Amino acid sequence: MLTHISQDNRPQMVDVSGKEITTREAIATGVVWIGKEIMQELKSGDIQSKKGPVFTTAIIAATMAVKKAHELIPFCHPLMLEKINVEINPMDEERLNISCQVSCTGKTGVEMEALTGVHVAALTIHDMCKAMSPEITVENIRLMKKTGGKKDFIKE
Repeated sequence: MLTHISQDNRPQMVDVSGKEITTREAIATGVVWIGKEIMQELKSGDIQSKKGPVFTTAIIAATMAVKKAHELIPFCHPLMLEKINVEINPMDEERLNISCQVSCTGKTGVEMEALTGVHVAALTIHDMCKAMSPEITVENIRLMKKTGGKKDFIKE
């Protein structure tokens, strides 16, 4: 059953008024393939581009996006977020891993916020590095963990 479709087949925001207030947490991850050439630019834990420090900028952009997920995705509820943690780390000599952890105390989950954070971090990395390579790819963005709601989910 799709929760964002009413009985008369119209789009709707989920009614959370009857839900219990719990601590909600979500973690999403994604991969950005930047290639060996750009990866070699990694200095002191970040890539210094003409536009500035790539990872630092991507983390700030992701944090801003997480806070605005309800403005970007029509049926997301505005939330009082309590934690946003974005990490960007090399996976190997060609790829970066992005992780976004979001939590709040409320009646609805933070999965869309975590996924939005990963997407925007990845897009920011792409934007800041595209002059060095047009072949950057964003891959495998997915929810890894969701807790505190009706049903928990942990990707193995």
